[in-house]
Amino acid sequence: MDQPLRPPPDAPLKGVRTNIVQAIRAFHVHELQAAASYLGQHFLYANLALAQTKQDVLEQIAAQFTFPAHFGKNFDALYDCMTDPLHKSGPQPGFIVVLEQIPANAKFDKEAREQLIDIFRDAADYWSDRKIPFRCFYSFL
Repeated sequence: MDQPLRPPPDAPLKGVRTNIVQAIRAFHVHELQAAASYLGQHFLYANLALAQTKQDVLEQIAAQFTFPAHFGKNFDALYDCMTDPLHKSGPQPGFIVVLEQIPANAKFDKEAREQLIDIFRDAADYWSDRKIPFRCFYSFL
């Protein structure tokens, strides 16, 4: 018997621009991780369900993305860690980033959430200028 054809692991990314930040919606984390592996790209994942404040969010991202100990724990430092040092460390194959369960509460309000998402939009632009794929998917708690 013939085996049914399975879509390649990058199938969930068909039709998704190479430099974009968008809600995770119909995507599943394990599919995005498989796509990153198939494409030979970095997969960065942070589950922020336990975070309540901006400081918590930054600490969780730093820990789960394994940022250096000197990470400044502010939005400027987050942008810096997502861009220039990686670029200077050598050729990059691309990035698939997942920020899952970003808090939506009074301590991490709409403005803070937008600032966080804007950091990743700016990083997507940075990598786009260098012709490196950078896709970021996010969800809110």
